[in-house]
Amino acid sequence: MRTTIGSIAIGGLAIACAIASMSAPADAKGCIKGALVGGVAGHYAAHHGILGAAAGCIIGRHEANKAARQNQDSQRHSTRDSTK
Repeated sequence: MRTTIGSIAIGGLAIACAIASMSAPADAKGCIKGALVGGVAGHYAAHHGILGAAAGCIIGRHEANKAARQNQDSQRHSTRDSTK
């Protein structure tokens, strides 16, 4: 019974990820690297590689967005300083 519930949960998660990836543009900066690191960490920490991969993807995407914002801010400030 436990295996069946786990299989259903993993299958549902896989379907949800597939649907989400179809509806969004393919902009996965940070997600792939985060998913790899999170999956390995989750597998070794508690045998939850899929949960670790999902969390790693979310964190990796957040970090990539944060880096992109900082890059835009630094470019904006350098452009403004060079025009003076």
